[in-house]
Amino acid sequence: MRIARWNPFHELEEMSERLARLTGRQDPLVADWAPLVDIQETPKEYLIKAELPEIKKDDVHVFIKDGILTMEGERKNETEDKGKTFHRVERSYGKFIRCFRVPEDADEKNVKAQFEGGLLTVHLGKGEAAHPRSIEIKLA
Repeated sequence: MRIARWNPFHELEEMSERLARLTGRQDPLVADWAPLVDIQETPKEYLIKAELPEIKKDDVHVFIKDGILTMEGERKNETEDKGKTFHRVERSYGKFIRCFRVPEDADEKNVKAQFEGGLLTVHLGKGEAAHPRSIEIKLA
């Protein structure tokens, strides 16, 4: 069985991009592209992985504000040098941003981010409320 990836905003993003190309305007609040992301849940944490090839660690920022986890940064466009000509450019360049609402059972103070080999990994720990506990029932 194959897992199908569905992006409910894909058509809206395409329409926005076409409109921006037609008008020659860029909305400063809209990112140039969005990296692919996987989100996993374990009993102890949420794990978010984002593919960011050829991006420097200093060009990536992760923060939580008002219950929203934000990953943003920029992949800088390569320039043509003497003796180097591009025949095709299909990868996305420019600013990116991905935002996710932090689940209620997550501990916003227990966040760790790693960036290695073009993969951003964010560990968002779960709070005490997420762990089941036993409650003693007393007979009256």
